[in-house]
Amino acid sequence: NMGTENMPQIDFVHWIIRIIALIIDSIIIGVITWILATIILIPLLLTGALYTFWLGYGYTLLFPLFVGILEVLYFAILEVAWGGTIGKRLMGLTVQMTNGNKVTIDKALIRNISKIYWLLLLLDWIIALVTQGADRRQKYTDRIAGTTVVQTSKAFVATTPTETSK
Repeated sequence: NMGTENMPQIDFVHWIIRIIALIIDSIIIGVITWILATIILIPLLLTGALYTFWLGYGYTLLFPLFVGILEVLYFAILEVAWGGTIGKRLMGLTVQMTNGNKVTIDKALIRNISKIYWLLLLLDWIIALVTQGADRRQKYTDRIAGTTVVQTSKAFVATTPTETSK
């Protein structure tokens, strides 16, 4: 028990809610990616270039990179514009600066950069869970960006981004 008596406890319910939000957002990203990929791949199919693209690095390198960039942009833009992604908002979560202010685009990009590849996101969460931070709701990139995810309403309760607590 060396030094653990002052360590804040991990809120597993919070992390489970975040995982559910991530799953919702991943489904949305998957649909968007499928639509965009179809739009992009149809011309390649019609011109015969699809076979060359697929055998080259298209599927193994470009497609995951495309999805990763799309994810980072989706998360960052919605967190700045709306305080959270669709999944986070459905689960009653809001992303904010640790001082309670609204997240800026640079901080949103920093906190979401690990979403460029699933393994980096997993490491981001694991590092946060096994290392001590002042706020146990932060993943590692949240600590770097000075952001946190807070529960602002119950899951699946409709809220608007302009709503303020009275």
